[in-house]
Amino acid sequence: MWKEFKDFIFTGNVIDFAIAVILAGAVGLVVNGFVNDIVMPVVGHFAGGSDFSDMMIALGDKVNEDGTPANAIRYGKWINSIINLLIVGFVLFMLGKAKIKALGAAPDPGPTADQELLAEIRDAVKK
Repeated sequence: MWKEFKDFIFTGNVIDFAIAVILAGAVGLVVNGFVNDIVMPVVGHFAGGSDFSDMMIALGDKVNEDGTPANAIRYGKWINSIINLLIVGFVLFMLGKAKIKALGAAPDPGPTADQELLAEIRDAVKK
């Protein structure tokens, strides 16, 4: 069992997957930092100077030690999450388009041997 596990772990696919997961975590931190520290302040400025994460509906009179409601619907954080999703989606879309453009369009493979044979038969029948 140990040998099978060792063979499984050291296959190229598992190691490549582990590297991809680690890189995805690092990229996620960079994207979150960009969205939270650069984009959201700009969006908040154009939305009247408010920070969306502070928007909430209090569901009672109890407050925490810091003065925030103890029980509240924090819809502003949800708005931030949606904006974050849109920005990340747009960035991934642009990266995908750039990759496709860099690789170029796939060349036309042309007709297969079967298709050529069928075309010859069609042309012979037409004559």
